[in-house]
Amino acid sequence: MEIVCDSGSTKADWIVYKGKNEIFTSSTRGINPVFHGKEFIQKELNKELIKEVTCSEIEKIYFYGAGCWDTRLKSVISGALSEIFPNTEIDVHHDLLGAARAACGKEPGIACILGTGSNSCLYDGKEVIDNVKNLGYLVGDEGSGSYLGKDLLRCYFYRELPKDLIESFRDLIPGGKSEVLEKIYQQENPNVYLASFAKFLSDHKKHFFVQELVYDAFVEFLNRHVCKYKGHLELPVSFIGSIAYHFSDILKIALERKHMTLGKIVRKPINELVRFHMN
Repeated sequence: MEIVCDSGSTKADWIVYKGKNEIFTSSTRGINPVFHGKEFIQKELNKELIKEVTCSEIEKIYFYGAGCWDTRLKSVISGALSEIFPNTEIDVHHDLLGAARAACGKEPGIACILGTGSNSCLYDGKEVIDNVKNLGYLVGDEGSGSYLGKDLLRCYFYRELPKDLIESFRDLIPGGKSEVLEKIYQQENPNVYLASFAKFLSDHKKHFFVQELVYDAFVEFLNRHVCKYKGHLELPVSFIGSIAYHFSDILKIALERKHMTLGKIVRKPINELVRFHMN
């Protein structure tokens, strides 16, 4: 048996399969080695996944995760997993390669992540061959859920939010500025907290103000990332993640106006990744 995991900062999806048959599917909180250590990872797995599988029967684990961009961070994941699955081959990759394999398969293209965070890469059908560096939610993550959340909060506190949206948004933060600053600066996973406000935007995406805010964020992502890749006007540009999925109509308009060709929009890459490894 083998396991494929796709983990963002908010949620991780796990599928156990044997041959061509899916055996078990599970979800845990997102695992990101930038924020989480061995204890957190093992605690999350023990809640659901470990109860349903016999660890000694797992031959290989493919883990694709946010934050897994160098050897040290990958070792956080592999070290935690190897203690639970001591006889298992563990293959840890950055979620960019997972996005590329899920969206492009074995064909060249540009693969993008628009979820809690954002990222992009140029993919030759086998490997990621170029990547405009992602600077994370504090400095970068253009077009992502955390980026949209920050923008929405700024609009509210800077008195730029339209009057017909103010009351419903105020209900989300009854503690006002103090509540927001505490959750951003004093609690864990501030990027996930910021991204949670993307649901408000999704619930009001017919509002012109929301459409303009999201559109501008997508254009900034395309300008600062996708436009830097060789062949970006010829290659299909595909997207992975909840933000790309829920705001697909706006994303398509942004791509069209930038004269780019849309490939796929995949909300959750896990099923495509399992198909990739089954084949």
